[in-house]
Amino acid sequence: MGLLVLGLVLMLGVHSVGIVAPQWREAQRQRLGMGRWKILYSLASLIGLGLVIWGFSNARAEPVVLWTVPHGMNHLAVAVMLPVFILLAASRPGTRIKAWTGHPMLLATALWATVHLLANATLADQVLFGSFLAWSGTLFLLSRQRDQSAGTTYPAAGWKADIIAVVIGAVVWIVFLLRAHEWLIGVRPLG
Repeated sequence: MGLLVLGLVLMLGVHSVGIVAPQWREAQRQRLGMGRWKILYSLASLIGLGLVIWGFSNARAEPVVLWTVPHGMNHLAVAVMLPVFILLAASRPGTRIKAWTGHPMLLATALWATVHLLANATLADQVLFGSFLAWSGTLFLLSRQRDQSAGTTYPAAGWKADIIAVVIGAVVWIVFLLRAHEWLIGVRPLG
C-alpha cells in the first residue's frame, strides 16, 4: 500500500503544481529551461504512474475488503463511463462541452473516480479512486475559480466538434466495455 500512496502523491502532486504553485512552476521553468522542465515533469509523472500501478497491483494480490458492493453498482459504473469518455473526447478546444465545463478532463476524472469508488470495495480501490476524486474535484474547482478571476472563457466553434466528441466517446466506451478494460485492468466490467 505504501508504493500506491507514494505513487499517488508523486503523480498527482506533479499534476497539481500549475494550479497550487504557479509562480514556483514558472520560476523552475525559467531556471531549468522549458526542455529540462518537461523532461523532469514527464519523468516524475511516469515514475509516479509506475509506482501507482505497481502498488495497486500488489494491493490487489491481497485485497482488504471493506464491504459488499451493492447489486447494480457495476451497471451504474458502466453507464456513467459513457459521459466520462465523451467528456474526455470533448477536452480539445472548440467544443461546447469544453466551453460549458471549462475543464472536461478533470470533470471526467472526478466522475470516473466516483463510480469506481461505488463499484469497488477494497481498501486499495478506495485509496486509489478516492485520491483521484479528491485531486480532480479540488483541481476542477480551483481551475474554475482561476478562470473566473482571469476572465478566461473557452469559445465553442459549433456543434460539429461536439458531435465528433460524442461519437468518439461512445466508440471508445464500447471498446472499453467489450475488450479494453479486461485487457488493461484484468476486470470485465459486466462480469
